[in-house]
Parts: sequence; C-alpha cells; structure tokens
Amino acid sequence: MSQYTQFPDPDATNPFQDPAVIQHTTNTGYATLDLYNPFDNNQGPPPPYEQSSQKPPLAVQSTVQPTAPPQPKKSTPTEPRNYGTQGPVNAATADLLRKQEELERKAAELDRREKELQNASLGKDTTRRNNWPPLPSFCPIQPCMYQDINVEIRQDLQKTVSTMYYFWMFSACVLLFNFIANLSHFCVLTSSGVDLGLSILWILLFTPCSFLCWFRPVYKAFRSDSSFNFFVFFFIFFVQVVLYVLQAIGIPGWGFSGWIASLSALKLNTAVAIIMLITAVMFTGQAVLGVVMLKKIHSIYRQSGASFQKAQAEFASGVLSNEAVRTAAANAAANAATGAAQGAFQAK
Repeated sequence: MSQYTQFPDPDATNPFQDPAVIQHTTNTGYATLDLYNPFDNNQGPPPPYEQSSQKPPLAVQSTVQPTAPPQPKKSTPTEPRNYGTQGPVNAATADLLRKQEELERKAAELDRREKELQNASLGKDTTRRNNWPPLPSFCPIQPCMYQDINVEIRQDLQKTVSTMYYFWMFSACVLLFNFIANLSHFCVLTSSGVDLGLSILWILLFTPCSFLCWFRPVYKAFRSDSSFNFFVFFFIFFVQVVLYVLQAIGIPGWGFSGWIASLSALKLNTAVAIIMLITAVMFTGQAVLGVVMLKKIHSIYRQSGASFQKAQAEFASGVLSNEAVRTAAANAAANAATGAAQGAFQAK
C-alpha cells in the first residue's frame, strides 16, 4: 500500500516525453471529432483526417478605442474652492473687519475716559504719584510732577502732544551736539573759549526752561482746553522759534555753531568744520519744525473755540483761587490801610 502513497521522485522522467505519447500526438492520419459524426447512417470507417487549408478569419480589431467617461477633477486640500459666492464673502469680511476696528477704537476711547474719570474722582487732598522726570528709585532726587499723555490728553490730540515732547528732546540733543562742535572748535582755536562757555550755559538754561515755559503750557492747554495756556505757549514758543533762527545763522561769539561760524571754520580744520556744519543743519531743521508745529497748534487752537476773553477769565479765576496770591493781596491791603491810618493819626 505504501507504494501507492509515496510521491514520485522529482528527478523521474517526464511522462509526456514517452515515445508512444509523442507518436499519437504527432500522427494526424486519423479522424478527428470535427470530421466524424457518430449519428451518420452510413456505416463504415471514419474518413481520414484532412487538414483544412482555410484559416478562420481573424477578428477585425476595431481601431476605435472606447473612451472612458470623464473623471471629476479632484481638488487638493490647498486649492481654493469657488462656490460662486467669493465676491459677497469678501465684502462681508471687509465689513466685519471694519466693524471690529471701530469697536476696538471705541473700547480704547472708553478705557481712556474711564481713566479720566478715575483721575477726576481724586479729591484735592489726594495727590497722584509724580512720574516725571523718570528717575530711578535709588536716585536721591525724586520726580517733581505728574505727566501721562495717554491718560490726560484726548485721543485725537495725543499725537500732537507727543510730537511736541519729542521735539523738546530733539532740541536738547541739538544743544548737546552744539557743545561738542564748540569743543572741537576750541581744540583748534583756543581763542574761541567764549563760544564754548556759552554753549554750556545754553544747555543748562534752555533745556529746563523750554520744558517749563512752552511744553508744559501746551500740555496743559490740550489737557484742559485752557485758553490762557494757549496764549502763554504762543508767546513763548514764538520767541523760541526766533531763537532757533539765530542759532541756525550762527553769529560768532554767541555760542552757536551755525552757518556763519561753520563756514569760517573751513579755513582752520576740515573735520571741525564738518562737525559744525552738521550742527548748523540740525539748527536749521529745528527752526523749520518749530514753524510747522507753531502753525499746526494755532490751527487746532482756532478750531477749539478758545478766545482771549476766556483767557482773561481763566487768569482772573486762577489768580483769585491761588491761596498765596490772596494772602499776599490781603497783607498788602492791610499794610496799606495801617499806613494810611498811621499817617492820618500823625497829621492830627
């Protein structure tokens, strides 16, 4: 039984290569099924096989290839899809952005007004903490005044007040550069010591005085819409602009490295002359900016409704409400009355 269950050896000969099988497959001298009909009534041996000389016609292959149905275009994740409403969507988005900006602006205005109300709610006995000049805490000199443009100045005027503040800082820097120019001129010409000394004096004098005399009045004018402070600013700042013009001219012996002093220094030293010419350019730009800001603030003053009558009323109310002025006036009146009484008594 084991002989029937064993698998043949793979190295055995191929059974289809047997000569008997090959003889039957290659012999074509017998009838095949396509020529022999077993139901034919004619008895006899099957006819011999004849190879047909006709070849079956080849199937005509159609040259027209069937066209595949168009496939829908697949959109990539990054490709924008147009649903036919791009225009209205953009218009709605722009409208929303505009409304958002308007709401943010109103929120900033409400925040500023809230800070103003908080500041206004402070009583006379309550003092705000001074923050200017911004000195470090370890410095023995503490700030002497309170100043905050974002809190005390109206939003549409903050840019103008900030520009004036930066203009004051620029003026102080120009005076410092003027000192450096006069110092370099003194190094090549020792007889120009007067200009060097005056340049130091102008730094010490004009820097604090310009802040107190024209920046603080314009700050107070915009803070409380004060006509009196507007008039003080216009008078003092006009004198300041005239002084800027004189600084740009540069008259020798006045301590200003303007155009005349700078051009005269070309004969001495080129490097010193270049430093003084840069100072002259800065003085000229300072004068031009001063004229521009004076005209701009005057136009704002014309639109604010301020007048000379309001300035007089503010001055009178300010003088009468000042405790020191009232005390001095009362003392003067009392002394005058006492002196008149004594004179009348002595006359008798």
